[in-house]
Amino acid sequence: MTVRVIDVKAAEDRRDVIHRAVQALAEGQVVAFPTETVYGVAVSALNSGAIDRLMEAKGRPKNQPFALAIRSKDELADYVPQATPLMKRLATRCWPGPVTLVLPCDDPRSVVQSLPASVIPAIAPSGFVGLRIPSHDLIQEAMRLLPGPLALTSANRSGQPDAVRGSEVTEALGDALGLVLDCGKCRYSQPSTVVRVVGNHVEILRSGVVSEKILKRLSSYCVVFVCTGNTCRSPMAEVLMQKHAAERFGCKLEELDARGFIVASAGLAAFPGGRAAAEAIKVMGDRGLDLSAHASQPLSDRLVEHADLILTMTGSHRDAILAQWPDAAEYTHNLCLDGFDVADPIGHPEVVYQQCADQIEAEVIARVRAIDLDQLPATS
Repeated sequence: MTVRVIDVKAAEDRRDVIHRAVQALAEGQVVAFPTETVYGVAVSALNSGAIDRLMEAKGRPKNQPFALAIRSKDELADYVPQATPLMKRLATRCWPGPVTLVLPCDDPRSVVQSLPASVIPAIAPSGFVGLRIPSHDLIQEAMRLLPGPLALTSANRSGQPDAVRGSEVTEALGDALGLVLDCGKCRYSQPSTVVRVVGNHVEILRSGVVSEKILKRLSSYCVVFVCTGNTCRSPMAEVLMQKHAAERFGCKLEELDARGFIVASAGLAAFPGGRAAAEAIKVMGDRGLDLSAHASQPLSDRLVEHADLILTMTGSHRDAILAQWPDAAEYTHNLCLDGFDVADPIGHPEVVYQQCADQIEAEVIARVRAIDLDQLPATS
């Protein structure tokens, strides 16, 4: 049977393209999709016959499992019920995107364990499964219309170069395919980075689009302090947290990032790039901390989504955050453990800034002591 090729860019009805792909997958055919990395070939992971066809098309050894493409990072708990904070953090920060996370799936509650018995050896032969959400609308839209995940692998014969154009897919796999969605050259034209996570340990199994340096930053525990203008209270809290965290971890301030601990600050009504208040710079300088290079920033979707812990100066700050980002309720708290607010010192003399800093520092020390070190990525 001659493979069908659809030139996606020339197609008049993109929805028709998606429906053709969905129909082919439902019929057990092997379908080639563009992704942001390289072209991939996919079949329904619920269809053991389709898995066999994919294995034959790839010429792949049985000890090299296929990854699963899933619809949403919210599905992580379905596949990895015992996911650690680090696993959840990487899923939140890396998906959709060019990272495949290899995670334990031997929990009997895992969706993987409910796949057909003949499929599991091709997906998770050793109790680990590779999960990915490609950042390409074609495969994402197709998955929304299908039950279950897709088994996904690169669109080439095992050991051969990756296909980064639709024409290369056809040349490599030809009649083994039912359908090729040709959307031109892939954005990165490099494979995804494959990362195995066990507990709080991260191991790169295959280098790809995301470098080791970036992956380390994506793995880091992130604390964000929030006030109104991000010029006095939250910047002071930021550098005080850095100081006391470095002391607890036994490292220098400049080594915190390498230790997997990031501290930031923002304001609900901050002007981007504003300097810290002169009084805040002076009070922190007296404590050996430098705020002179601080640049204010507004609280953003990205900061909220990537934070592991958000600490606000007042209850009204927390309320405002939850009104806009209700999903952040679980990890957004008042800085003060007793529920009191940290009053804004703006417009007051330096002595009020000193009192404000004293209050913030006492609360920061308590917060640092409460940090579960197992939530930080392990260091080699």
